[in-house]
Amino acid sequence: QVHLVESGGGLVQPGGSLRLSCAASGSIFSINVMGWYRQAPGKQRELVTAITSGGSTNYADSVKGRFTISRDAAKNTVYLQMNSLKPEDTAVYYCNARSSLVSYWGQGTQVTVSS
Repeated sequence: QVHLVESGGGLVQPGGSLRLSCAASGSIFSINVMGWYRQAPGKQRELVTAITSGGSTNYADSVKGRFTISRDAAKNTVYLQMNSLKPEDTAVYYCNARSSLVSYWGQGTQVTVSS
């Protein structure tokens, strides 16, 4: 079992920045990929970015050049640095951790981009 706790969401003006954190605990040795998803009201949950245990990353086209995923292995924590935020980035952001068999989710953190 893996437990994920997100933090760092909030209200920010367009053009601003936020950093989300996701701290993992439990059977983290089994995790191959960690990532961030988001779900806006009335929309499906979508992948924002992910990072593999080998350090490879991928990003949704809508966030390329603005968002950066990183990890601190010593702290078992993954970060999402979000810059140049737009109103369309408003959503609940969820941390995800995947092993070969199971997918784990955090509780989500709200990000609101509004003036």
